[in-house]
Amino acid sequence: MASPETGYVTDQEYTHGYYAELNPLRLRLALLNARLKPPVIAHACELGFGQGVSVNLHAAASPVAWHGTDFNAAQVVHAREMATASGADLHLADENFATFCARDDLPMFDYIGLHGIWSWVGDANRRTLVDFIRRRLNPGGAVYVSYNTLPGWAAMLPVRELIRAHADVLGAPAAGSAAQWDEAFAFVERLWQSDPAFARAHPQLQQALAQLKTQDRRYLAHEFLNRDWTPMSVTQMGDWLGEARLSLAGSAQPLDDIAGLQLSSSQQALLEEIGHPLLQAATRDVMVNQRFRRDYWLKGARRLNALEVAAQLRREHVVLLQPAAEVTLEVKGAHGSAALQPQIYQPVLAALEGQRSRTIAELEAEVDKAGVTFNQLREALKVLIGKGAVAPAQAPEAADRVRPQCARFNEYLCSQAALGGEVGYLASPVTGGGVSVAPVEQCFLDARRAGLTQPEAWAEAAWRALVARGQRLMRDGQPLATEAENRNALVEQARHFMDNRLPLLERLQVV
Repeated sequence: MASPETGYVTDQEYTHGYYAELNPLRLRLALLNARLKPPVIAHACELGFGQGVSVNLHAAASPVAWHGTDFNAAQVVHAREMATASGADLHLADENFATFCARDDLPMFDYIGLHGIWSWVGDANRRTLVDFIRRRLNPGGAVYVSYNTLPGWAAMLPVRELIRAHADVLGAPAAGSAAQWDEAFAFVERLWQSDPAFARAHPQLQQALAQLKTQDRRYLAHEFLNRDWTPMSVTQMGDWLGEARLSLAGSAQPLDDIAGLQLSSSQQALLEEIGHPLLQAATRDVMVNQRFRRDYWLKGARRLNALEVAAQLRREHVVLLQPAAEVTLEVKGAHGSAALQPQIYQPVLAALEGQRSRTIAELEAEVDKAGVTFNQLREALKVLIGKGAVAPAQAPEAADRVRPQCARFNEYLCSQAALGGEVGYLASPVTGGGVSVAPVEQCFLDARRAGLTQPEAWAEAAWRALVARGQRLMRDGQPLATEAENRNALVEQARHFMDNRLPLLERLQVV
């Protein structure tokens, strides 16, 4: 249920997600590709850090000093336990925005992040956040903010109001927000079965409602049952953040910049006629029916010339996140799927294969032998980062500096996985952030750290952890029924992990 003081759901803890867009390395590469000067980040802040997964991963895996706050005390306890394990330069408060933002003992920040906050607080909190950014963000500093946006949420607005009203009027407060969600959603399903005119006018909502049934109830409670829930256009965001002297720098999603993937040729031509960045972004949102934006904003954006951009990009490091053979030469966007040219992407992937990280200059020299130009390499890296196959990387000296605290952090998370921990990521000194490692894989690593060397022994340790929690493996959405099926599946997973995943995690210095 929503707190009467804040209007925010507090009886359900938030999910244990990781959001790579908050990684300062990703910010840096995105700004350079937008021909904007990135800030040098010494101090960063995440406002509303939830379970603290992202802020802990970024603090453990980088030399940046991080601060943050979240008013859900249980989530702060969880986040601080992780911070204690790593020993990173991380300072986490359990204060509401008004209290935290009024503090006079905080540093000036080079980077401030807000993921999943802006749309779910009221105007009073938004004014507090904007004032904090205005006062505490250094000139040249950056802000990341994600939010629900129009037009993509427009048709869902009345449905959300019904769900919220049902929870308020008919939901039993003692039952909790998860039960209130179930009852409210069942009500909406009955409404749709009655064939309302609104459903006929918006047939796409049938699929949207079906998708909601597959999502985490904790997320849905936070998404739909808060008192405040305001999808906002990018032009409205510009009005708000303009009060803090911020200007839109661009999307945190690299694939958004690949025009041919997202837009038709006539749409591209229309956008090229628009010289105003916010109007252009708002027009594009209508073209693709955007429902969620992830944006970077700058306080004092300084444009770089083409030579400056190229010189700085060549010094940046990148790293492959999966075996090259597993990278599909296809990418999906709002305008459909596109095949990636093998004569460009195969040389790029081959140059990255087996390497911990490489500078873009080193890649350029390698792929030049195959006739791949610098601009083609630059575009290919944007696509591969957008696909999740490649990540920006730290310089080796920075990675070496944070390896000990990453090791402590990962050891803690792996030990927690055996006890039912839900954080499906570990810290990489190479990427400066999180790498996906499923809890069962973390159990394998915990067994390996304990001295077990064979995958069969890792599988046995993971099986004992599952039994202790009363859990079973899932296959095709169904739990495996027998002990033999579970054990055999775990052995298969452990062998695949040793042969394929473990070498990659070693290159990323996760282990």
